Amino acid sequence: MAEEDQDKTEENELKNDTENAEVQKRQDENGKIRSIRHLSGMFETWFLDYASYVILERAVPYVNDGLKPVQRRILHAMKQMDDGRYNKVANIIGSTMQYHPHGDASIGDALVQLGQKNLLVDCQGNWGNILTGDSAAAPRYIEARLSKFALEVAFNPKTTNWKLSYDGRNKEPITLPVKFPLLLAQGVEGIAVGLASKILPHNFNELLDACIAYLKREDFVLYPDFPTGGMVDVSKYNDGIRGGSVKIRAKIEKEASNKILKITEIPYGRTTSSLIDSILKANEKGKIKIKKIDDNTAADVEILVHLAPGVSSDKTIDALYACTDCELSVSPNSCVIENDKPVFMPITDILKKSVDDTVALLLLELKIRLGELEADWQYSTLEKIFIEERIYKDKEFEESATIEAVIGHVRKRLEPFLPRLLRPVTDEDIKLLLEIKMKRILKFNSEQAENYIKGLEEEITRVKYNIEHIIPYTIKYYKNIKDKYGKGRERLTEIRNFENIEATKVVVANEKLYINREEGFIGTALKKDEFVCECSDIDDVIVFRKDGTYYVTKVADKLFVGKDVLYVSVFKKSDKRTIYNVAYRDGKVGASYVKRFFVTGTTRDKQYNLTKGTAGSRVLYFSANPNGEAEVIKVCLKPKPGMKKLVFEYDFANLAIKGRDSQGNVLSKNDIHKISLVQKGISTLGGRKIWFDEDILRLSTDERGRYLGEFQGDDRILVVNKNGTYYTSDFDLSNHYEEGFLKLEKFEPDKIWSVVFFDAEQQFYYLKRFRFEDSAKLLSFIGDTEGSRLVCLSGETRPRFEILFGGRYEKRPGEIIVADEFIAEKSYKARGKRMTTYEVKEIREIEPLEAGEKETTSEEEEGTVDFEITNPDMLSGESQMTIDFE
Repeated sequence: MAEEDQDKTEENELKNDTENAEVQKRQDENGKIRSIRHLSGMFETWFLDYASYVILERAVPYVNDGLKPVQRRILHAMKQMDDGRYNKVANIIGSTMQYHPHGDASIGDALVQLGQKNLLVDCQGNWGNILTGDSAAAPRYIEARLSKFALEVAFNPKTTNWKLSYDGRNKEPITLPVKFPLLLAQGVEGIAVGLASKILPHNFNELLDACIAYLKREDFVLYPDFPTGGMVDVSKYNDGIRGGSVKIRAKIEKEASNKILKITEIPYGRTTSSLIDSILKANEKGKIKIKKIDDNTAADVEILVHLAPGVSSDKTIDALYACTDCELSVSPNSCVIENDKPVFMPITDILKKSVDDTVALLLLELKIRLGELEADWQYSTLEKIFIEERIYKDKEFEESATIEAVIGHVRKRLEPFLPRLLRPVTDEDIKLLLEIKMKRILKFNSEQAENYIKGLEEEITRVKYNIEHIIPYTIKYYKNIKDKYGKGRERLTEIRNFENIEATKVVVANEKLYINREEGFIGTALKKDEFVCECSDIDDVIVFRKDGTYYVTKVADKLFVGKDVLYVSVFKKSDKRTIYNVAYRDGKVGASYVKRFFVTGTTRDKQYNLTKGTAGSRVLYFSANPNGEAEVIKVCLKPKPGMKKLVFEYDFANLAIKGRDSQGNVLSKNDIHKISLVQKGISTLGGRKIWFDEDILRLSTDERGRYLGEFQGDDRILVVNKNGTYYTSDFDLSNHYEEGFLKLEKFEPDKIWSVVFFDAEQQFYYLKRFRFEDSAKLLSFIGDTEGSRLVCLSGETRPRFEILFGGRYEKRPGEIIVADEFIAEKSYKARGKRMTTYEVKEIREIEPLEAGEKETTSEEEEGTVDFEITNPDMLSGESQMTIDFE
């Protein structure tokens, strides 16, 4: 019987499961019915339920208030506990567990993250450090309370929609009535089942400005701002939706000695510890060369990277960005919950949604307030009438046997006053009047009551006006929030455009390349063989063979390339300045050709041919020229009957540079015995045209930014800073230039500069003319006295400066000084010549003079002429002189 009951139970269970699983019945050897369950249907249903739960209840924020459920429940619990004092985090966690059924660990972590955002939670104690990654102290040691900002913008029980908590014992908000774009200010990151959300934080004040701009129907744009500072390239931000990305960089400064790099701000999502680990790993792999790293981070980030001797600080900065976590690429994914469904919404739409909700909430608050004011006015007016008319003294009132009779009498007495009221009198109104205590009646002051009613009427008028003008009211609300809480929340992350840094160009040459010509191997492990060049382990090398074939391959420990290797070197992609000069024979008995070509891009490990490809072709002469040099060669021909000229010279400068596939020009149709070098040539490419990109503060050759000029090998760049210092640099494209410079141009050693500066030691303004000297070190040309400052710097041939006087000399006419007439050229170290002893209001540069032009004084402009009498007889009384001026 038990077995029969069990079989019946199994059959009933199978019937119940048919909705979720496909069931097949089968008889076993004993004749019993057994079932086979296919779980695909159950899996689909249950997994969908689980995924929906994770998306809606754990990982993705709601667009209405910008909070995940655990954050909302924490804030609600803190509001319930709020008495103005700090509460232990352990107590907050315990209170939140009434609403959040997922344990104390998840609540504690979420609360710490909220506290570290420094917006909604006022923290006390050790809450960890987002810069170093240090964790917060245990919940029993740290305390928290809601910030004043949170209390003002996130809570209002009158406008909150409620639901029962998971156990039905408490009420919790469906969403908080947040009147601020909280989601965009805090940012969020969550991973659900098959879905993720990553919204980057934005600047507090910029969000409020955007809200105001939207209400005014003006255009606005929003970009991320990170609490760790750094720099960000938002050119591909794509309004925060899928497919976009931002590049985030640490802020790296060079110390004066150029031997130490200081990291003062780190990328968002990294800590100083993780950043240092990535730098150490890059150093271990040989991609950068450093001596040591010091981490002096406390309230602010300070990581000191000490460079190895002889290492370029500029290239190391590029290598840090290319090979470490000093540069990160982050892909936002703006996914939110709207109407209980996940939606991919652009950042601007999220802000507009927040503003629209804020307008609706403020309007609702005003309407609720209006209803409260009108109810108060109605009751106050009824109370005044009830007491002043002494209705409570009426004989009918005192002799009424039932409450209904009393209410009827009072209603009858109030009928003459109904036109003065906002609405008809209800039984509830009368019951409230009947509850007035005799003590209040005896102390009632009619004048005070009238003033109170007038105050209510004024406030009702204001509220109605705000309701009718809800948009200006909302704009005023946002401005008030910015004024109260915006101070100290300025943008931390600098918006910049970044150039793409190729790791192969900036990685330190941490390996050495060798070749074994006899066996045909190249590699970094052949340390006993012929040294070729320095390289890095991520470089490519180009290999030319004597038969005219060549190819590009990756650096390896040991690699077979053939026994007829002609040339091996590190390959630079897109390099058009490295020119190969070649002479080759076409086939075994064909004519000889010469060609000049460059190799800019190839497919790795694919064979190419610099000859026509005829069998038996041979390279007779080869040279690789890093700056397009063209040499002169001597060609010796094999003698044969009738040949008169056996030796001649050929200049590669007469040959045009073409692509790698060109066959070249005929050198000779006769057999060549040998070719030798006669004279090394100069570059035929001319100078290198350099531009300065103001956005990224870097040099470029692709016509981005301001054109600096054409540079030859020894040319320099002059950088003059606003603080009166200068230095010169080469034109390497890896150079870094900091903001704050006044002039950045091609250095001209013979150019004379005119400088006006204030000397803090002498307390006067000075003018001097000098030539900058070539110096890679930072030098001052206004002196080292603290307080000295640069006023004007001019590179004109004959600049003029106008002095405007101030103080008690303010009415004194301005004075114009021509620099080359005022002072001769001196050294940059000289102090110069004092310009005036009077109090100066301003000195400014005006239109310069042309070469040879004479300065015109004000007297000459008025027609007067100064002259000198050199003959004494002209001064005697007997002499007369008449001078006519036209």
